[in-house]
Amino acid sequence: MELVRRHRVLSFFVLAYVLAWGAIPWGSFFAPGALIAALVVAGVTDGWSGLRDIGARLTRWRVSWVWYMLAIAVPLGVDALAVTLNVGAGASAPALEFLSPWYALPLALGMHMVSPMGGPIMEEPSFRGYAQPELQRTRSRLGATAIMALAISGWHAPLFLMWVFAAHPIGFVTTVAVTFFYGWLFNHASGSALLTLIAHGAEGSVRVTSFWAAGADLERLNWTYAIAWCLVAFVLLVADRRYWVSHSPADTMAGTAGSSASSATARART
Repeated sequence: MELVRRHRVLSFFVLAYVLAWGAIPWGSFFAPGALIAALVVAGVTDGWSGLRDIGARLTRWRVSWVWYMLAIAVPLGVDALAVTLNVGAGASAPALEFLSPWYALPLALGMHMVSPMGGPIMEEPSFRGYAQPELQRTRSRLGATAIMALAISGWHAPLFLMWVFAAHPIGFVTTVAVTFFYGWLFNHASGSALLTLIAHGAEGSVRVTSFWAAGADLERLNWTYAIAWCLVAFVLLVADRRYWVSHSPADTMAGTAGSSASSATARART
């Protein structure tokens, strides 16, 4: 137990990898393994206060409307940019039936966000709700997010490298880039994993890969999607340099439920 307490994030990722990858022999990827790993490690190391911290970050909704807007607009904007780049490179114009009726897109976002076997609801409470703030206790936001980007992309690696999952290998680069956006949003939204959950839901709500059948157009789309997310990460790194070198914790919203528990836990660890 003491080893787990000294190496909380490493223990979390080792368990998350084992649980998710353990389903590969059966042709599956167990995404809930990330959430289970976070709950187990937080419970072992900090007991109920650790579990409350995860819950408080997941339910932290009292943040500026600006972050809600960006959580939805940036992923959808990336979709639009990737499709535009693909069409500009010679792909046929995609059909946009998914925009009709008006509630189709919000419904898709909500369903993707809370799907019990999908990525958002299993990954955000664990990756941003647990691992990111733990890393930021001893590292800059840039250092913590860089570690997160590599570890999360590695966790997803079977999806990109094994034919049974049919994901494009460039998805590894996409995951690295999008992790910088999630980390940036998480911290600016006062450590709200709810906001990154919404953003993650928006990211997958429009299946742009269904716009084109297998072939050159679809192959190119995977690359334009990765390029679009890399552009977002680059802009955030360049335009907000002071943010990235900060060592301040994510949980900075005064008066938010759970902040006192986070502060108490942080004091106990110093």
